[in-house]
Amino acid sequence: MTSIDVQDLIKEYGTTRAVDRLTFRVEPGRVTGFLGPNGAGKSTTMRLALGLDRPTFGQVLIGGRPYASYDEPLRLVGALLDPQAAHGARTARDHLRVLAAANRIPVRRVDDVLEQAGIAAVAGRRVKTFSLGMRQRLGIAAALLGDPAVVLLDEPSNGLDPEGIVWIRELMRGLARAGRTVLVSSHLMNETATFADHLVVLGRGRLLADTSMPDFIATHSTRRVRVRTTEPDRLRAALARAGHPVAPTDDGRLTVTGATAADVGALAAADGIPVLELADEQGSLEEAYLALTAADAEFAATPLQEA
Repeated sequence: MTSIDVQDLIKEYGTTRAVDRLTFRVEPGRVTGFLGPNGAGKSTTMRLALGLDRPTFGQVLIGGRPYASYDEPLRLVGALLDPQAAHGARTARDHLRVLAAANRIPVRRVDDVLEQAGIAAVAGRRVKTFSLGMRQRLGIAAALLGDPAVVLLDEPSNGLDPEGIVWIRELMRGLARAGRTVLVSSHLMNETATFADHLVVLGRGRLLADTSMPDFIATHSTRRVRVRTTEPDRLRAALARAGHPVAPTDDGRLTVTGATAADVGALAAADGIPVLELADEQGSLEEAYLALTAADAEFAATPLQEA
């Protein structure tokens, strides 16, 4: 089984503990979003998984073994951590050919992944002439080179244009549908909500959440109901008696906090209040994420009115 198993992982830099007894598993067949504020330990954990740094304690196993134990790791694990890592004097094609030769990957895969990443037309250009988005695509091509069962991507949308963002989103979903193990670190909550099935959330090196996307949002956001009626005053009074906070909106609807549509509908029916519109409003991933990680952000700006 090609899972990623993080087991009791600790990483210390001097007196700073960047990763603090971290344990979780990334399963195949789904996209796992890897979230957390700056300094939460996400990039450190990925580096430890790929053998780029040594843990102080614990281990990360990929497919049941440490990454460093594989003779040809790109055939199992593809990763994008730093799009600037490619040598600037090489062409994009030569960069991938070197990686293919080192891992006994057929050279035909080079042109396959260049085409898949949308940069086949510039394959003969030197990497130092590439824009950030082109370097990002090259890094993703390198991650796909060995047709790996496990893919780790750190901020894969960084520098991509709208078409590129849609492409990488569909790519990650496709890899998961094919049974691959996909771990994606991102700061873009709205974008993560479009592709992630499962979430692992860190704060100050500790595990804050390891759960499905719907469960995470339901647990860390407030239930709300949107309702519209021809008798808002009567409905507001009925909801107040039941202890449900109500706020009017600019479009004439009422927003009811801490209730479900079934609750509001039953109250309205009991008092004979006509209802024109009634719907549950799901909280966003961003709202849930901020609620969970507020105390763990390393840096937080002062609101303008307080500054």
